[in-house]
Amino acid sequence: MNINEEIQSQQIDFEKQNGLVPVIIQDSKTMRVLMLGFMNHEAFEKTQKENKVTFFSRTKNRLWTKGETSGNFLHVQKMHLDCDNDTLLIFVKPQGEVCHTGTDTCFGEEKNTANIHFLQHLENTIEKRSQDTEENASSYTNKLLKSGVHKVAQKVGEEAVEVVIDAMRGNKERFKEECGDLLYHLLVLMRSQDVKIDEVMEVLEKRHK
Repeated sequence: MNINEEIQSQQIDFEKQNGLVPVIIQDSKTMRVLMLGFMNHEAFEKTQKENKVTFFSRTKNRLWTKGETSGNFLHVQKMHLDCDNDTLLIFVKPQGEVCHTGTDTCFGEEKNTANIHFLQHLENTIEKRSQDTEENASSYTNKLLKSGVHKVAQKVGEEAVEVVIDAMRGNKERFKEECGDLLYHLLVLMRSQDVKIDEVMEVLEKRHK
């Protein structure tokens, strides 16, 4: 099944810019912008078919699959077409470094695999679950928040203990799972105190300086 079948080539306005459309490439995990390229109709069709990003190279005047020589392919996760139908945003899973200079992005950014964006997405989900709607009433998050700050804080303490135990045991897989549980419950506790991730990041940034 083609994961990008919701976008059809006829929806894209290739004529506005002489047969080409700009394509923004973004890392689906870190959400960093990796590079900018261009596609014509054939490049788009090839990208859809193979789920690897193929551009139209204006210097080589031909189709160019990113990674065809280096092996550093850009595996397509999802695509979005902008409101004017003349620009594509493609979320990818990069296989190796993106830039020919050896950096993760073509904008010279330092390596950074931290996925703060997913934590923000999780924070937003917890906030939505906290709202008193019929849909949220049965959710674990909603019930936990309604149980009060003492119960939430207790859960954070319990998960922290589990993290320590599995670290001491050297059980890496369980340790990762318990870290996930701890982060989730910590976010719920932060929600109960009306504290945002951005506020915590500001504290860490000040300490870093």
